[in-house]
Amino acid sequence: MAKKKTVKKSAAPVVHAVHDPHRVMQNGVARTLGMRIVSVTKKRVVAEMPIDDRHMNRNGRVNGGAIMAFADAMGAVGTIANLPPGFLTTTLESKTNFFAAGAGPMIHAVSKPLHVGRSTNVWQTRLTNDDGRLVAVVTQTQMVLHPRPAAPARAGGTKK
Repeated sequence: MAKKKTVKKSAAPVVHAVHDPHRVMQNGVARTLGMRIVSVTKKRVVAEMPIDDRHMNRNGRVNGGAIMAFADAMGAVGTIANLPPGFLTTTLESKTNFFAAGAGPMIHAVSKPLHVGRSTNVWQTRLTNDDGRLVAVVTQTQMVLHPRPAAPARAGGTKK
């Protein structure tokens, strides 16, 4: 009698609830720097960052890293708004062009997708001072990460 071939089934992917782009603002740098989403759709993210001493460089202007972090978070928010359930994202590449010094009391950001694909999203964020002066343009590529399979259960026994 021929042996029956067994096919090993892969574990089902871990599926999370629908993504909430606002969660990006609840942790890490976004929370520390006080970034706030004004509005978010799949085609546009509008946000603001109130400026205070923690954002400033030694010249009394907004630190370039704070500006770049703001734009990075907005590209992530836009990508998250476009992700299927269970998928994740991470920044793959980011390029910043600075045009003017950042100044308070508020930096504004408008982020729009240049490309929304299955494996990458490319977002461009324009950052302006309160007076409308263009501070920087950031173009970033967000990688789309597929859900990870659930970890297989360990066969009986105890850890040694």
